[in-house]
Amino acid sequence: MIGQSSLGEDVTFQAFIEETQKDHEQTQRDLKEIDILIKQSAAEVERLAQRNAQVTSYAKQLETNFETLPREDIKEAYEALNGVQQRLYTMRGQLEKLQSDQRNLERLAEFQRRFIELAGYGDLPVTGSRRGGGNDQPNVIRVIQTEEAVRQSLVRKMHDSVASAISNFILQAEICQRFFDVNPDRARAELNALKNSAGTTFNNVKDFIFDLRPMMLDDLGVVPTLRRYTESFQEKNGIPVPITVTGVERRLESHIEVTIFRNVQELLTNALNHAQATKIQVSVDLAPDQVTAVVEDNGSGFNADEAINGSARTIGLSTLRERTEMLGGNLNIQSSLGQGTRVEFTIPVDDADAIY
Repeated sequence: MIGQSSLGEDVTFQAFIEETQKDHEQTQRDLKEIDILIKQSAAEVERLAQRNAQVTSYAKQLETNFETLPREDIKEAYEALNGVQQRLYTMRGQLEKLQSDQRNLERLAEFQRRFIELAGYGDLPVTGSRRGGGNDQPNVIRVIQTEEAVRQSLVRKMHDSVASAISNFILQAEICQRFFDVNPDRARAELNALKNSAGTTFNNVKDFIFDLRPMMLDDLGVVPTLRRYTESFQEKNGIPVPITVTGVERRLESHIEVTIFRNVQELLTNALNHAQATKIQVSVDLAPDQVTAVVEDNGSGFNADEAINGSARTIGLSTLRERTEMLGGNLNIQSSLGQGTRVEFTIPVDDADAIY
């Protein structure tokens, strides 16, 4: 028995080493790919930096004829400048992220190489690459994809709302400044327009902050936050989003409240953006030992059997399921084309830790 056990362990260990060798080779291939991406991104950053200098110079030239140029020409110039600067900012962020990934991959490749050497499999060529991770590789990929999706979403929101609004503020402020002496009435009109724009942008920024991390989630808990969020979601998008809460309302552990809120938030966004739903129903049941939330819509639906397989359409659902299962919960999707979608997730809770 002892001999058989030892032989089995040797076979298992050898298989593990062979798998590690394959991972190391994959890591090296990934490093070569990321090196290409870094070079491409660096070239794009350089191109955008030159373009930014050109557009900035053109905008400064316009200032000498500010009073005589049509407002649309001035606005177009500043929008072009803002667009180039935002793309440059985004590409620089992408380049930094790729360089960070490259350093992490290099550390992983070195760890794999040393591990294989210590196991007695000799030296391995080190070509400066990194990635892989055996059975953890799919998880790493999903984490990176999710992180990048969040960053891209933030960049788009910042560009489409805050950055564009600030660009318009600068333009309107300069127009006001130019007209103060030559046309006071026009200056007052521009100031009034600037005030209205500032008010709108202020509300957009509040919504943006709330979407990122509502402070009332920490102060009041998940139920009041969901009520406020669904109310705001309904007002902004013009579709009914009734919410029903059953059970005993109470505070839960922070990480559970965050997960519940983020799950519902993502499901509402999916129903609106992907399913084009005209009505969404949210229900939350707070039982003593678990919390169950359901988001149901009348949208276009999709093939539920393929929803968790990692397609671009459903990366969010895969992440949502993993996030739920990490807390010991489960997620169930019921959907078919043209029949709407019902997503239910349940997370266990320890009622002894609840705050009433």
